[in-house]
Amino acid sequence: MQDIVRVRSTAQIAGHPVHPMLVPIPIACFIGALLTDITYLVSAEIMWANFSAWLLVVGVIFGVLAAIAGLTDFLGNRLVRAQTPAWPHLIGNAIALILAIVNALVHTRDAWTSVWPWGLVLSVLTVLILPVTGWLGWAMVYRHGVGVAR
Repeated sequence: MQDIVRVRSTAQIAGHPVHPMLVPIPIACFIGALLTDITYLVSAEIMWANFSAWLLVVGVIFGVLAAIAGLTDFLGNRLVRAQTPAWPHLIGNAIALILAIVNALVHTRDAWTSVWPWGLVLSVLTVLILPVTGWLGWAMVYRHGVGVAR
């Protein structure tokens, strides 16, 4: 088995990489927004459209923070940029974050028009990107040793 060259994270707190600590929050929020969008379409209860809007706002805030930490790692170490999954991971997550930002703006409209059709379409597209970029991120950690201290 090939030895993994460990690449320390540039954005870290007490030796712990920041990016992987932040990414679960927007992932959960964007999946939650999709589920609450679907629930709103089925029930027509405005509460679910409101939940979607709030989940998107929180997801975007933490997504931007995760993006800043990830970009710090990406730009701060040429060994990170040299990893095969690094560029598609960066580009895919940037696309997902842009879609989520647009979705958050769409969700500021009246409940029905905030979800149908564009809110739901944007939620689905965002969530479909996440497993791909997540797989690439895990490959960087477990195959390429990015952010692994020992």
